[in-house]
Amino acid sequence: MQYRHSLPSSVSFTGKGLLGYTFGPLNQKDIEIYYVEVSKGHDVYMISKKITRTYYILSGVGYFTIGGDRYDVSSGMLVEVPPKIEYCYSGTMTLLALSKPRWFNGNDTFTKWNPDVVDRQSMFITGNRSWLTRMAQLRIFGKSPINAYLRVNQRLWDNLPTFFTSFAPMRLYGDLLHALARKQEVRAQAFATLFLRNRPVLELIRRLVLECDHGATVRVAVLGCSTGAEPYSVAWTIRSARPDLKLVLYAMDISERAVEVAKEGVYPLNSAQLSGTDVCEVMSPGEIQELFHQDGASVTVKSWIKEGISWHVGDAGEPETRDMLGPQDMVIANNFLCHMDPSEAERCLRNIAELVRPEGYLFVSGIDLDVRTMVAQDSGWEPQQEMLEEIHEGDPYMRKYWPGRYAGLEPLNKKRRNWRVRYAAVFRIPSEVSAQGATRENDLKGTRQLPNCEPAVLSGMGHADNLRLQ
Repeated sequence: MQYRHSLPSSVSFTGKGLLGYTFGPLNQKDIEIYYVEVSKGHDVYMISKKITRTYYILSGVGYFTIGGDRYDVSSGMLVEVPPKIEYCYSGTMTLLALSKPRWFNGNDTFTKWNPDVVDRQSMFITGNRSWLTRMAQLRIFGKSPINAYLRVNQRLWDNLPTFFTSFAPMRLYGDLLHALARKQEVRAQAFATLFLRNRPVLELIRRLVLECDHGATVRVAVLGCSTGAEPYSVAWTIRSARPDLKLVLYAMDISERAVEVAKEGVYPLNSAQLSGTDVCEVMSPGEIQELFHQDGASVTVKSWIKEGISWHVGDAGEPETRDMLGPQDMVIANNFLCHMDPSEAERCLRNIAELVRPEGYLFVSGIDLDVRTMVAQDSGWEPQQEMLEEIHEGDPYMRKYWPGRYAGLEPLNKKRRNWRVRYAAVFRIPSEVSAQGATRENDLKGTRQLPNCEPAVLSGMGHADNLRLQ
């Protein structure tokens, strides 16, 4: 039995301004202990359903807001936060945090942004609100009846047969539920990720690189890379299909600690890391052996997969990103734009598209479909129809959140007039678009063109290992 625990090297939870390292796993199954470093504060106010959290301030100063009251804290103080009370904390502090019982999915409800950390207004306090927004943000005795309504409906929806939920009246009801969820929930970045998350995306990437010239250079950027599962998956796909190509892959995330974890390429098998997800969840034992070196309770990405990957900390929405990375044959921006408010996601998506060289490809999923459709049509992007349905349905984690969670993925509906644009997650960026920026009808047929990869003098990239991906 293990009696001592050193400070962990891997983060188990992170948020804007917050890093938490979990000790353990402990033999006491009903308790978790975190070592927390916070530079500004926690990004959102939240209410715990059942967990009591106790914070000991090791160093620094700040304050907790608990139940609407402010409590200044400094080194040596202890703060106890019971369940069912809204709280948050701000400041520059090092904390030791105890959670009892252990954290579980669904415990925390986010209520509003912390203005000390997030430089924008909460969607709960906007001015000109629609009736749907006012209903979604209604509070009775400090609680949201819509939140409870959405939870109950999601449970019911999950147990209904697919043929029933596909009926037009049910789809309309699902659309209403999803609209409420998008208005009601506070959006915050998450770090959940796993290897081989959307296999059809990887298959399309494989098909694209198969048609590159021998020995060419392929430039790929993976934005919102989290702890590295997606860029490693993409690298595996390309190198396993075309070992002769020179791959230049840029991986970027806004979280410095996430990038540090990704760069190391070491993943524990028996404890959460940053996101609380099992990154190998959908991999077979053979695939794990193909991609990793396994050492006891952790796995390490093989070195030949890591080769050529450049890791960066940065904001995909900032114009400086274009200067830092340069034009790319493929840009992959999956599963982080949905965590932004629509106006912010639109601005970020337009900036991301400028990274794609003419005739290159933009992969973008995990985003409000209204935002993606509007930007794609306005910009004249060509939606790729090859594997459109498979890619849309390829991420079960996003699909299962619909309709009761804002990040849920709307089921494909071919009765929509613009369904080929709305549900396409891959776009070719043409060198020229019409002055109106509208997508031409023949573009919707999705004739695929290959990236004009840069030619390069390159001997075959031999390797002893086989690889594998996100």
